[in-house]
This record gives sequence, C-alpha cells and structure tokens, in this order.
Amino acid sequence: MNQADLSIANAILGIDTLWGGDVMCASGTGRFIADSWFSDEPLPAAYTHPAAARLRAAGGVTGKDSTAVADYVREMGTEIIRSMDAINVEARRVGGLRGSFLEGLNICLTTMWELAMETTGKGNRVPYEKSVQASTGRAPEPSQPEKKRERVAELLGKAGYQTAGAGGILAAGDQWRRERIVPMASVRALSTAVIANMNELCATNLVRYLPAELARVPRANIAFLPIKDAWFSGSMNYIGRARTPEGKPKYEATYEINASLQMSFPEFEHLVSHEVVPGHVTTFAYLQDLYVRGVIGFEATVLTMNTRAATLFEGIANNAILIAHGVTEVDQLPDEDLQIGVLLALLQDDAKNEASYLTWGENTTKEQVAAILRRDYLVTEERADKLSGAWGRHPLLGRMYLPAYRRGTEKVAELRRKYPPAQVLPVLYGAAGLVDSETIDAACAQPSFSGQRIA
Repeated sequence: MNQADLSIANAILGIDTLWGGDVMCASGTGRFIADSWFSDEPLPAAYTHPAAARLRAAGGVTGKDSTAVADYVREMGTEIIRSMDAINVEARRVGGLRGSFLEGLNICLTTMWELAMETTGKGNRVPYEKSVQASTGRAPEPSQPEKKRERVAELLGKAGYQTAGAGGILAAGDQWRRERIVPMASVRALSTAVIANMNELCATNLVRYLPAELARVPRANIAFLPIKDAWFSGSMNYIGRARTPEGKPKYEATYEINASLQMSFPEFEHLVSHEVVPGHVTTFAYLQDLYVRGVIGFEATVLTMNTRAATLFEGIANNAILIAHGVTEVDQLPDEDLQIGVLLALLQDDAKNEASYLTWGENTTKEQVAAILRRDYLVTEERADKLSGAWGRHPLLGRMYLPAYRRGTEKVAELRRKYPPAQVLPVLYGAAGLVDSETIDAACAQPSFSGQRIA
C-alpha cells in the first residue's frame, strides 16, 4: 500500500466509522458505508484507533453517544480531512479516467463528512441538491412512474386481473403478487435454482463479450441467509477474504434477506440477478480479480456506498436481468410474468428516488410519502413503510443513496442501447479501469473498446 492508497483507506474507513460502519463485520447489520475490504493490506488508523472501536459500538453519529463521536473526531478528524485532500492531489497527479474517478470519489466523501458534521450539530446544513449531485452527478428530480405503471396495468389485464375496479392497479398487483409469493423458508433452495439459471444465461450473453481472463472467475459464490426484523430489505455482503491453498481469492459473499419481505417469484428472479449474477456479486468478483492481476488500483478493494461508483453498480444490478437475457428492454424478456416482476422491481427503485425527493426536497410527511409510494409505485406496505421511514428519513441514505438507484438504472440502460455488447459490457465490469456513473462515457468511447473482445 503506497501513501495514496493509505489516504484512500483512511478517508473511506474514517467516513465509514463516523457513520457507525464496520467493514470487517460479515453481516449487513454491522456494515454501512464501506462495502468491501479484500486487499489483504493492513487496516489503517482510521479503523484501528481505539476511539474508532468505541464509535462503531455506539452506532456512529446517529447513535446516542456524543462523547464517542467527539473523541473520534478529535483523534482522527484531522487525519481524515488530510486524507481526503491527498485523494485530490493523487487525482490531479494521475489524471485520465482514474484521476476523474478519484475526484468524484472525493466529492462524495467530503459530502458524507459534511453530513456527519451536520448530524452532530457541529456543521452547517448540507443542501439536498448538493447531496444528490455528489452521489449521482445530477440534480434531484422526481421520478416518473407513469409508463411503467401503465405497462404493468396492461400486462395484469392480459393475465386476467381487474385493474379498473375497486383498488385499481394496486389491488390487482397485490393479488398477482400474493398468488406468486416466495416462501422465505425455502429461500436457500430457490436462490440456488435461480442462480444456476442466471449463470447459464450469462455464459451465453455476458461472458463471451468479456476479457478471457474473467471467464474463470466465480460469478456467484454466495449463500442466502434469511434474517428477521431487519431495517433493510436485504444486504449483499461481499467478503472476498477467503483464499485457496494457493493463495487465490474465493470471491465469496453472503446475502441476508429480510424474512418479512412479500415478494413474487418473478420479483425474486430480478432480486437474484440484481444482487448476485450478473449484478453485485459478479461485479465485485470481477473487480477483485482485476485488482489481483494489477489491472485496477487499490480503490477497487474498498468499494463505497453513496458514491458515483455505487450509482453505476446499482445501475448494472437493475439492468442485470436484461444483461443475462441478452436484451435491452423489459418487453423483450421471454415471459410476461417476468416482465411484470421486473417492472414492479424497477418501480420500487423509482420509489426510492421519490421517497428521497419528497422527504428532503418537498418536506413531505412520512405518512404522505408512504401513501404516494403505495399508490403510484405499487410497492408493498412493508416497502412503503421502510422507504418513507428508516431509509428515506436517514440523514445520509435518504439524501445520497436513494436517488442513486434510478440514476444508475437509467444510465446503464442508455449505454446498453447506445453501444454493442462487446463495447459496453467490458467497461461496465471494470476491464477499462474502475469507472463510475460520470466517467463511464469516456471509457466506452475509448478506441480499445470499439467492439472487439479483449484477448
């Protein structure tokens, strides 16, 4: 780890610690900002300082121990700020795509620091627009669910459901979901079957477009773990620290799924493609392999929420089922039930953006937001409650992460319509270097990604 890498590590894990995260925890109940640490490098002072352990145990800046926060900021605050400044210096030094990536990363880290200071009462209020601009590269705007909702109504009607009667599309969608509900007690067996299917589809529609070296990387070394009473719907925990006897990564992950979720089987298929293959687990595994082979830098080993990279990753994940099937549009999927499930899943991510916009941009009450999400985005009552409450009103996630889903989804869909698979898929999965939602356009336009598979 060189000095620039150490600055990246201290800045990211310092921000993670401020918000109560523990990247070394195997569970999503302990992780927060930092999504991974698989470099085999020693953890930096921002993580190992005794004040850091106390702050993590206290829940970070949203916890109830102001003394733990003050002690950590006093002991490590200057180092974290100095590390963020050093990232900008490194960005200017290296230039190019990596320099632009690091510059964007630092914008996000700085904003997360400012939001932490606001939350503790030690800083000014961070404008909502600045928060969204930092993580997505775009100003906040409301979602537009009309076309997706109309298409759901059309497909439900074709399937024999009444969308014009009492309760309208929402009641019809709820009935459709109930009749196809996934039994969470069987989630391990179901996930195994769906993962196998997605893996097979990817062998045809993804792998052949990627550098040959990535073909040997496991795309879905994951275990599904149902958990009760979680504040999140699910947590993909990429571990990546297990090694073979030869010292090579095993690319392992877990997915903790909320046992109270009400989800149809087609929605579950979308979930598996999103979280596992060819979504998050596949993306992280490819990045780990690229790092081990020296293709991309240290920053790829400590991937971070609330950043423009995370926005791109959510976009890849939401388009993953289309990538697996080798299509660019939902209505090109082979089964109309699957189309309904994917549209409902995409409406849920539109609802995340809307929850953020209404809560922080319009000061709408929790009850009003929940009602709008149910009515206009057809989400379940459980999702409406979480998105209008624990997620939507969180001072960081509500302002920086919830808008990322919609922005990333639209960005990746736009790129896949614009470029052929051999040009865009290697870039999405890191073969042109670690990119984000704002640097990927330049990467796609590079001559080396003009449509030829990389040997």
